[in-house]
Amino acid sequence: MFSSVRALLAGVLIAPALPRPRLRRLVQLYAGLYLYGLSGALLLRSDLGAMPWDVLHQGLSLQTGLSIGTWSVLVGALLMLLWIPLRQRAGIGTLSNVVMVGVSVDVSLWLLPTTEVLAWRVLLLASGVLVCAVATGCYIGVGLGPGPRDGLMTGLAARGLSVRSARTLIEVTVAVSGFLLGGTVGVGTVVFMVAIGPLAQVFLPLMRMPAPNPWGEGDPEGAPA
Repeated sequence: MFSSVRALLAGVLIAPALPRPRLRRLVQLYAGLYLYGLSGALLLRSDLGAMPWDVLHQGLSLQTGLSIGTWSVLVGALLMLLWIPLRQRAGIGTLSNVVMVGVSVDVSLWLLPTTEVLAWRVLLLASGVLVCAVATGCYIGVGLGPGPRDGLMTGLAARGLSVRSARTLIEVTVAVSGFLLGGTVGVGTVVFMVAIGPLAQVFLPLMRMPAPNPWGEGDPEGAPA
């Protein structure tokens, strides 16, 4: 166990995604991570079906009494251990993702009221999917390391699966597991899985920044950040 943790830390420390990022890059990263947690909370509050990973977090929460955000952090940390055999490298964005998204989910669930009005629930669902697409563009666009769940997908894809197959396999597995634990699967889950890819493709080019300089001296070729 300790050797695995040391190997993970070594991968983080030598990862090329750990420059000394400028303020704008960090602001976009943390804004994106907060919005990602908010999007999950919006879908959960709609009670029409959560995003697949949150179905799992919700199910684990119902079974243990720990909050959904706490399980998001714990699952993210466990997934990073799977990065070791998959030879994925983490960045500051990866480590921030593990903690920040879980905190954001819990804070947002505390702030958002529950409602039984169907029109509002549909609005929460639509808002959650749209906010998630913006958030995805923000945190991926800064180029400071993928989220732990994204890294699992790309790691599997690097070993023979297509990205689409890897993502589908992972999301179906976690959604089914969460549903068996009591998590909410519904039309919102299906809408999210269908819509998030095309929407993220719209926002990612808008949010993408020049690749950070791996030597930590600003951006390549003097590109502004």
